[in-house]
Amino acid sequence: MAASILVVDDEFTTQDTLGLFLEGEGYRVATAGSGEEALTQIEQQEFDVIVTDVIMPGVSGLELLERSRVINPGAAVIIITGHATVEMAIEALRKGAGDYLQKPFVLHDLAHCVRRLLRRRPPRPEAARPPDLRPPFRSEELLVGASGALRLVREQIARCASAPSNVLITGESGTGKELVARAVHAASPRRHRRLVPVNCGAIPDSLLESQLFGHVRGAFTSAVQANPGLFTAAHGGTLFLDEIAELPVSLQVKLLRVIEEKQVWAVGATRPQPVDVRIVASTNRDLAGEIDAGRFRADLFYRLNVVHVTLPPLRERREDIPLLVEHLLRRLNAKLHRRFAGVEPEALRALMRHGWPGNVRELEHVLEQAMILGEGDLIGLRHVAHELPAGSATSPPTDLREAVRLFSRQHVLDVLERAQFDKREAARLLGISLASLYRKLNGDSSPETADEDE
Repeated sequence: MAASILVVDDEFTTQDTLGLFLEGEGYRVATAGSGEEALTQIEQQEFDVIVTDVIMPGVSGLELLERSRVINPGAAVIIITGHATVEMAIEALRKGAGDYLQKPFVLHDLAHCVRRLLRRRPPRPEAARPPDLRPPFRSEELLVGASGALRLVREQIARCASAPSNVLITGESGTGKELVARAVHAASPRRHRRLVPVNCGAIPDSLLESQLFGHVRGAFTSAVQANPGLFTAAHGGTLFLDEIAELPVSLQVKLLRVIEEKQVWAVGATRPQPVDVRIVASTNRDLAGEIDAGRFRADLFYRLNVVHVTLPPLRERREDIPLLVEHLLRRLNAKLHRRFAGVEPEALRALMRHGWPGNVRELEHVLEQAMILGEGDLIGLRHVAHELPAGSATSPPTDLREAVRLFSRQHVLDVLERAQFDKREAARLLGISLASLYRKLNGDSSPETADEDE
């Protein structure tokens, strides 16, 4: 199997150029836009070569080099930078870098460097892989929050990760379906192999078949070289089919055949290629409705929907917003080179009361815009108010029971905020037990007595 390479650069153009070039050289390539993202991938999969820029926000290339030597000691590391000095080169080589390239460089110099390092690297058979001594993957590292709804999602991930069964993730746009897919893969026995994400709605229909299943050289006019396809690239690992409802019906038939026969027919090929792939699919659509409308095959749905994970929208787990804000601030501080310490209480209150039709992705957008335009150490209401118009919150229901449930939940959240999110103190102020508080946060509006569950 072709050697695997991880390309790390915070400039997307460089990242994309190097990735496409190395793929053209026949390597299996993954990319990362930051040192933090690269470390996550290195923890999930072993690479033969890591190509990384030095100057990046957050985790630098030199720090990535040091940490990767511990996590993935067999990987050769190539350092690239546009800010080269003799001292930096010596430091990189001293820390274990295999080679050092200064921007701008000729791409074929990189290819030569990769080939040379791979020749030096002794072959290591699969059976000789050292035992996995890392602690078990914790889904809370990717899925931020402590709500009952998110806890249920984590439990589902833990139960299904070790099985080979396909997984279907449903939820609104922006809820974090790809994070769930990554969590399932990272907790599975396949975590040493690749997770290959595919956005079925982002690739033109005319290219999708050859991207998924591959093509042989000369299969069509522009096929100047063979493409193994994404199924083959994910062999032994996980293929994440995002927005699966966008897949044309003609390709749904071929996908079903691949799932059933465990082999792919590349475009123009005369024989099939065996593949061992676990499929995790996601959609924000109602697939039952798509089946009724004739846009999605029922037999494919049953093949994909062996394990079903539903992600709740952010408006149904508002108690997670403070933790999410804290997590996003850390990430955005590194990305934007800012030092915001937190959010003022009035701003946090406004964030918790917003309807969030765009879910976590919208929350990140609002915070990023506030951090770009804001000043000082804290994000204030003035920084986010223009992004949270008064009419954007969820409209109040007309049903009396639903209105009581929402009022009860909002009152609990207000008291929780007053208690600085100390759940025991909030339960004491509300005059209910801690167990009752958790039920309230999960949407139970039934009346309680002060001594219930005590």
